[in-house]
This record gives sequence, structure tokens and C-alpha cells, in this order.
Amino acid sequence: MTKNGTTVQQFPVAMVNITNRCTLRCKHCFVFRDANPNDPHEEMSTPTMIEKLLALKKRHGIRNMVWMGGEPLLRPDVLIEGVTHFEENTITTNGTLDLIDLPHTMYVVSIDGPPDINDAIRGKGTFEKVMRTLDQIPEPFGSPVICQCVVTKQNEQQLEDLINYLRPMRIMGLTFTFYVPSKNDYSGLKWDTLKERDPAVREVMRIKKKYPDFIRNHGRSLELTLSENAKAVTDKCLSKELVLPIYLERDEFVVPFCCYGNDVDCDLCGAWVVFHLAALLEKKTPGDS
Repeated sequence: MTKNGTTVQQFPVAMVNITNRCTLRCKHCFVFRDANPNDPHEEMSTPTMIEKLLALKKRHGIRNMVWMGGEPLLRPDVLIEGVTHFEENTITTNGTLDLIDLPHTMYVVSIDGPPDINDAIRGKGTFEKVMRTLDQIPEPFGSPVICQCVVTKQNEQQLEDLINYLRPMRIMGLTFTFYVPSKNDYSGLKWDTLKERDPAVREVMRIKKKYPDFIRNHGRSLELTLSENAKAVTDKCLSKELVLPIYLERDEFVVPFCCYGNDVDCDLCGAWVVFHLAALLEKKTPGDS
């Protein structure tokens, strides 16, 4: 789109963290890398936030919004109003707060393994809280719910154990995404090379074949995450072309280099969105390199 003689990039999807406050402090959270966002300060008001998001929608042609935090359910006022302005919405939550039934909205609930593994990453008692939230989803509940697991060096051996806990829950399935480290990552969760990550990717591929309807990852996207393919995907990151990341810094919105922040190590990226988009592009343009 051209505005006042200047070409404005269009983004069909945006990702916005509407609060930096959270009920947890997870080891792999990019919001907590450099500071404690839970330090008390005044956040942007709901009317101002909605006004700014609608201006960005108009400017960039945003149709789908991913609502993130911190923990976005700490700002229900923003969510209840905000989802009415976009065609499709996804709310990513840590699952420690009750879900709100909202129109044209899907929930992605984070959980990273069976109790001991999940709680080592996300905090003591978190697994039990998430399972309680999933168990208490009311009937009927119009917003579809899926879970997502961040695969790390710490949980890669117990991914199938998580499935056994989740399959009885009233959810649509589970997706896996692979940990995206910073350039100076000391979390103990990352693999040092793509080849070192390959066994974890192949384990998810095995699980996908075993539970094809429950595991939501596209089979081709997992193949693209393998070391022989991954660099070519991240060098031409479709997420940077199609997804607008919007960060909340106190009472202002800023746009970082990547939805995972300005310090991300792109060469070791395993983000679901990056490889999912690459697989979709291949499907639309078969035979292209």
C-alpha cells in the first residue's frame, strides 16, 4: 500500500504483547531476558491501546491478531474489546488463569512436559494449575483450545509423556515449537548447533506419525526444521515479511527486529511460525526452490 507517496508494508498478521506482567517467570521467556517486567509501573490504558492497535491495523492491513504477554489474561478488558476488531484472533496464555469465551478467538495454552519437567522450566505447581484450567473449560465453550510445548534440551526426552496427560483433555491437540535462544543465551535450554537439535526434531516427527490427528504441526514444517534445511528457511524468514511484532514498553508500542526480540539468534531459530509459513509457501508453489 502506498500512503503519501511512501510504500507501507502490509502485514496480514500481527503479534502484540498487551502486558509485560505475568503470573510466572519461565526460563525460556524472551520478555524476562534482560529485566523484570513485573516491576510496578503504569501500563498503557485500554482505550489508548485499542486506539493505537486500530491505527496499526489500518496502516498495515492487519487481519489476524495474536495477543501475547506477559500473561494477556491479566488484561481481559483489552482482550474483550480487542478481538472484536480483527477477523481472527489467537490468545497465547500460560494457562494459570481461567479462559474467557470470546468470538472468533482461539487459545494456545503453554505447557512444556510432564509435571517435574514443566515445573522446572515454568515454576513449581504450574503443571497442576494448567491442567486444572483445561479441566474446568466450561461446556459449551466456543473458543477452540490447543496446547503448545516449547521443545528444549531439558525436555526433549519426555515429550510423549506430555501427550498422555493431554489427550483426555477437551482440547483440539498439541503443537511443538523449538526453543529460540538469544545470541548470548545462558539458560541451559538451547542446543549449540542445529545438528545437535536434530534428535529432538526427529522425536517430534516420530510422535507426529504416531498421533497424526492430535499433533498439529505440519509434517513438512518439521522436515524443514532439520539441520540440512533450517538455515535456508531462517535466512529467508517469512515471519519478518508477513507478521508484524508489536512490543509494549511501559506506555508505548515499539516494533522489534523479530517477534522474539532484538537479540534473537536467527541461525538457531526453531519457531513454529517460521517453519509453518515456509511449509505453506512450498504447498502453494510446488516445484519452486
